[in-house]
Amino acid sequence: MTFAATIITLYPDMFPGPLGQSLAGRALAEGTWSCEPVQLRDFATDRHRTVDDTPAGGGAGMVLKADILAAAIDDVRGRRPDCPVLAMTPRGRPITQARIRELASGPGVTVLCGRFEGFDERIFEGRQVEQVSLSDIVLSGGETAAIAILDACIRLLPGVMGAASSGAEESFEEGLLEYPHYTRPVEWEGRTIPEVLRSGDHAKIAAWRKLRSEEDTRLRRPDLWERHGGVRGQPASGARHD
Repeated sequence: MTFAATIITLYPDMFPGPLGQSLAGRALAEGTWSCEPVQLRDFATDRHRTVDDTPAGGGAGMVLKADILAAAIDDVRGRRPDCPVLAMTPRGRPITQARIRELASGPGVTVLCGRFEGFDERIFEGRQVEQVSLSDIVLSGGETAAIAILDACIRLLPGVMGAASSGAEESFEEGLLEYPHYTRPVEWEGRTIPEVLRSGDHAKIAAWRKLRSEEDTRLRRPDLWERHGGVRGQPASGARHD
């Protein structure tokens, strides 16, 4: 089954963009997933193809119109009724790897890209749209965030990644950051690969990787560590075991 990615945007030429390269690009060429950019202006009803208007109550910038957004969503949903619609907005809930896995296991996703001051809030009341944020940053538009979301989904599709275990051992898959990696040369600028990784003892290597994953998460992302419930049994010193 082909994973259908539909992007409602004012800049359809941005797609597939980077998704046309590397693993995602090869999967696109092989038909593992499809990319359909939809021009939002095609749903405007005036000769100027207007999609936005000034904010009610005053203020800077422009707001994407609910009626135009609804027309675009309805058109796509009529063709892809089983695909959830995500709106990229800083007001949305931060996306998680767990949600990415859910999306990747489905028939596809429709991504609504914001611009200007964002969306008329009534679109979320009148249509079933999931508000999603990539991070606590502000971008010029939702297209860049949409590319990141789609890339995260595409790499999980069957056959896209070479090794089946590659996706399962990444950061966030178990609620933790991934352990650090090393490769040859053994010594570089006086720094050596940790001895345990050169020992050939797979049990010790696995234990070291688990410990480093937990310690790095606790130190770098205490929010993830708390959600993981990792406070139990963690040494107070936080000493590293390289």
